[in-house]
Amino acid sequence: MAYDRYTAICQPLHYERVMNRGACVQMAAGAWASGVLNSALHTGKMLAISFCRGNKVDQFFCEIPQLFKLACSDSYLTETGLIVCSVGLLLSCFFFIIVSYVQIITTVLRIPSKQGRHKAFSTCLPHLTVVSLFTCTGTFAYLKPLFSTSSRLDLIVAVFYSVLPPVMNPIIYSMRNKEIKASMRKLTRWWLSTKN
Repeated sequence: MAYDRYTAICQPLHYERVMNRGACVQMAAGAWASGVLNSALHTGKMLAISFCRGNKVDQFFCEIPQLFKLACSDSYLTETGLIVCSVGLLLSCFFFIIVSYVQIITTVLRIPSKQGRHKAFSTCLPHLTVVSLFTCTGTFAYLKPLFSTSSRLDLIVAVFYSVLPPVMNPIIYSMRNKEIKASMRKLTRWWLSTKN
């Protein structure tokens, strides 16, 4: 999405040529390949650890930080390696997004009309909101100390980062639709009038 926004704003006359079907397929394949590689690395490392602290995971789904709590052996090196690989992948994506948006912002600030700047920023804001929401909640979930938090907090954080971004994604992107905005205004007015 960041590259799409970059191309649409910084190179609008080349958009059709740059964002063709082949480019979209390559970007999707790159995202899927990096996800598969990262998960294969995590799965391989988890299979090498021996577990002896029971088989109950205090989580809705089997997550790596929760599995480290059940490990018998010292898993410091494995945990550090997984964190370094995951953070490296995350930072490379984050760096690409930041570079794209710095170029977008410098281009938008050069637009002479206020309406043009507003329109350009409004196309970028939903993507930045969704990415920030997912990145912040995921970072908090995975980089907090394992043994210092309660299992209740772990459950709340897991729900927060696994449910909230996918739920908010269509809401944030649909708020650019004029009909939905008008419906939301009517609903808000009706709700406020019934409350009074």
